[in-house]
Amino acid sequence: MRSRPIPLSVIALCCLLVAGCSAAPRSGGPTTAPQSASEGAGHGVRADAAEEAEPQLALTGIGASGLVTHLDLLDGSTRELGRIGAPASMHTDGRYLFVGTDRGLEIVDSGVWTWDHGDHFHYYRGASRILDPVPGRGPVSVATTTQSTSGSTGVFFAASGDAVLLDTGALSRGEVKERFRLRTEPHAGMVVPAGDFALVTEADGGSPVRVSVYTHEGEPTGESAACADASGSITTRVGAVIGCRDGALLATVADGVLSLERIPYPAGTAAPPATGFANREGRPVVAALAGPEAVWLLDTRARTWTLVPSPTPLVAVTAVDDERGHLLALARDGRMLVLDPAGGAPRAVTDPLVSAPAEGGAPALIADQQRAYVGGAGMTRLYEIDFADGARIARTFDGAEPLAFVAETGR
Repeated sequence: MRSRPIPLSVIALCCLLVAGCSAAPRSGGPTTAPQSASEGAGHGVRADAAEEAEPQLALTGIGASGLVTHLDLLDGSTRELGRIGAPASMHTDGRYLFVGTDRGLEIVDSGVWTWDHGDHFHYYRGASRILDPVPGRGPVSVATTTQSTSGSTGVFFAASGDAVLLDTGALSRGEVKERFRLRTEPHAGMVVPAGDFALVTEADGGSPVRVSVYTHEGEPTGESAACADASGSITTRVGAVIGCRDGALLATVADGVLSLERIPYPAGTAAPPATGFANREGRPVVAALAGPEAVWLLDTRARTWTLVPSPTPLVAVTAVDDERGHLLALARDGRMLVLDPAGGAPRAVTDPLVSAPAEGGAPALIADQQRAYVGGAGMTRLYEIDFADGARIARTFDGAEPLAFVAETGR
């Protein structure tokens, strides 16, 4: 892939971000990692990784043939990481790419990640690798947390009904370790980690109707909550979200105790429910399509929904959740829009970047603190967009092979 040089303003911004983390000393080499992020002392490091002074941002892509590529956004270089099966789906937590193939769930460790310490961050670079697959049949859903060196990752195979909880700390060491594997009624379900617990959907007649709470050892706690047509999950700093027909379930953990809270849709609204959520990693506000004509914004801190109308049909949305509340959307005609979350008016619009994105699935729309990225779904070109500067195209990257999926890693 080719790239234009990184602007000096971006380099200066990275320096400012690092300077704001006074508790994040740079290490000259690998250090010892804690067993879990909750212990707080190790700041997410691993013995085989080095701490860096700035986020090691990259675009990790999966080609239609299964070729895995890694584009370093700091120097523009691209390298091949290996090959997996033909990809059918992909989920990311900002470090790993969890890819559904005919082999089950294949996991790509990009080798770059950020550890969220609440008021500041730490940045790491380790070895990139492809891990052993997790066996399973049928479409697979994945739910992750905001940490990539501790906690758990939830996996659900729709055709077999296998609900699997993986040890994320083991993944960071290159091992695939199942905490539990439960057999449920086959359905389009989810396993959603929350602290030392996991929420597993239960079906009636092939459709999810509720979620039940399990320990990390796979033991039921006896707690459950109704959640008809459960679809879509995301974890913010507040807790884990699951979309339901009538709103969302928010799972929070305090002092080892899990609480389930329902956040209903506003009374009198008839917009379609949210079935998938996206945002800037970890932030409290998340976005979801409300059909093609509107956007749902869920503030997990305030426990409120906002319905934002769109000026044009949409295929993807994501929330930046910064001071200006940038809301990004990919239109059906291929343009990226920066919408005002207060009323949906466009603040900025690009020229069409994608031709017919609704065919074969929408390309990825990714947001971090400073940039947005559009790519994947058969595209050979990736776009980097400065959404705060009139949706200016900052850089483009061209690859030799069309990408089926792409994720921003190192965040």
